Amino acid sequence: MEAQRLYTQVLIIGAGLAGSVAALRLADKGIQVSLLAAGDDVENANSWLAQGGIIYRSEDRDDARLLAEDIFIAGHRHNAPEAVWFLAREGPPAVREMLVERVGAHFDRQHTDGHVEEEWDLTREGGHSRQRILHSADHTGRTIMEAVRAAVLRNPSITVLQGCTAVDLLTSHHHTRGMTYRYQLENRCCGAYVYREDSGLVATMLADVTILATGGAGQVYLHTTNAPSAVGSGIAMASRAFVRLENMEFVQFHPTTLYHLDPRRELITEALRGEGAHLVDSRGRRFMAAHDSRGELAPRDIVARSIVEEMLASGDPCVYLDVSPVRQNLEKRFPTVLHSCRERGIDVHAQPIPVVPAAHYFCGGILTDLAGRTTLERLYSVGECSCTGVHGANRLASTSLLEALLWGVSAAEDIAARLSGGLESLHRVHEAIVDWQPQGDEKNDDPALLAQDWTAIRNIMWNYVGISRTNSRLIRAFNELRDLSRTLHDFYNSTPLSKPLIDLFHGCLTACLITQAALRNTRDLGCHHRV
Repeated sequence: MEAQRLYTQVLIIGAGLAGSVAALRLADKGIQVSLLAAGDDVENANSWLAQGGIIYRSEDRDDARLLAEDIFIAGHRHNAPEAVWFLAREGPPAVREMLVERVGAHFDRQHTDGHVEEEWDLTREGGHSRQRILHSADHTGRTIMEAVRAAVLRNPSITVLQGCTAVDLLTSHHHTRGMTYRYQLENRCCGAYVYREDSGLVATMLADVTILATGGAGQVYLHTTNAPSAVGSGIAMASRAFVRLENMEFVQFHPTTLYHLDPRRELITEALRGEGAHLVDSRGRRFMAAHDSRGELAPRDIVARSIVEEMLASGDPCVYLDVSPVRQNLEKRFPTVLHSCRERGIDVHAQPIPVVPAAHYFCGGILTDLAGRTTLERLYSVGECSCTGVHGANRLASTSLLEALLWGVSAAEDIAARLSGGLESLHRVHEAIVDWQPQGDEKNDDPALLAQDWTAIRNIMWNYVGISRTNSRLIRAFNELRDLSRTLHDFYNSTPLSKPLIDLFHGCLTACLITQAALRNTRDLGCHHRV
């Protein structure tokens, strides 16, 4: 069978909140969009798993300034000021316009029959100075994504392609025949090679504009809250295309995930602590006040490190979250947490919840401006795979959904303006793009080998590039990952492609990039904690 050559005006790689919102906004303007989803499971994205909420605005008339200051404090003032102010000013209107009015997402209100904004049931989380967070019980991400996805599926200008995994970005400098476009100074993104699980072939997906919205990279760690798709694929592909990356060392660990032995840990939302739950050790003693004057409402990097210090001092495998102050509100407000605990035989009405930190959010990634543009012409990046500069050295709670939403809208607006303004077609460049050339036919993609490689990557990252880092740990991680990367590169070139192999290759490269950045940055800052 011959490989497919497909064309779309805009190719969006990733169907989480950022990618879906960008697709919807572009389609509303009549632009044809192809939206790639890596798996058949629509919930294989971090956006679906978000529990706590999305930032809106408090009743304080000066909330934009107050929100910006909260973000700067949480990010250790390593943030990009223009990006922070953009989020603080333009984020709340985007929530109202896109989520409330455009797709009709449901958020909790103080009164069930309320119809005005003042009746939103706003909550507060760690690092916030005001109550400004909209939520839908403790499954806000799912609620938002159900509404957004329904709108996407109804739009005839959006083609959703499931079971499609991007392999590499197509660029005019690297994937064209002859030398015509390689002699040009400007390199342009022309689409992507895409592996299709239904055929087992790699399609050449040509596009005038490409958006990376592939999510985070938590799956390169042993313990993570992330969806299976979060292997850093967009970051790996961008790196191979020589796109600038930034803040790759800043990996945020969520302080409280349910303690058990399964691969992906269920999140125990920070909103519980925001509403009064507190952390205790195995003796029932509260300990956060000894680490930070803000106690349980300190930013996540501080809380995560404090928990680890307590575990190391006591030898206990976890600490506990005492939810007794909020038990009366658990059934309605935190049904997801209750369900997770019940599945593990934990009665939260009678005992505290065992919790440990886990890799949660990637603060760095592909460098973008306020419109989502990257350093590669015609390539945009939105959502968790991007580094907008908003988060700095540590993310403030509930900014992730807002950043994904706002940059999804902003990128779509910029692309639409450029296309309507006569952006030159890439038709002739597309004609010069070569199809994917199979690298080998050795049938050696043994699942046991792939599983062992993933085990090596995840243990290296957890033990050496985790919550606390030392120079000797990072050097060892770099050496071990470099050797593994070389082996995988040869393996990748001699074995027919499959989704597990692509994910492994992308995950290993992303782990290397995180480690290199952590090794270069000798400064102890935020969630890059150098001992």
